[in-house]
Amino acid sequence: MATPPADSLRFECQPGCIKCCDRHGFVYITENDVQQMAKFLGMTVPAFEAQYVFRTARQLRLRKPRRSQCHFLRKNVNGGGSCSIHPVKPVQCRTYPFWPELVEYRDVWNYEATKCPGINQGSLIQIGEAMEIASEMKTAYPWSYPNLE
Repeated sequence: MATPPADSLRFECQPGCIKCCDRHGFVYITENDVQQMAKFLGMTVPAFEAQYVFRTARQLRLRKPRRSQCHFLRKNVNGGGSCSIHPVKPVQCRTYPFWPELVEYRDVWNYEATKCPGINQGSLIQIGEAMEIASEMKTAYPWSYPNLE
């Protein structure tokens, strides 16, 4: 395992910021995420999955709408926005920016700070806590982190 970047990090989501949500890429989800999101939206799991989920043999991810990165991203006219399923957002979204590839390398963390205004803001978060949050990603998406243990 890589050496942690420091003994602590700083992060605090900035009000109205959606920069992490409005970037190119996919939102990977777990079976539990599917159940929680379907329930939150008042849908059956099969109906939710038919409308919002792309499934392969190893992965689940949210389908991407044509003009947005996520069906649940709500943009404001001023450029900000919010997540319409915030209370049940997927592991990937909930744990950002405490992903293994970010917390384990200071240079990668600092590069991510150029994209996320909340990185290096707010209260100190001990590296142990950050690594614990990052371990949720490894558990949720083991196919993405095969060599990090």
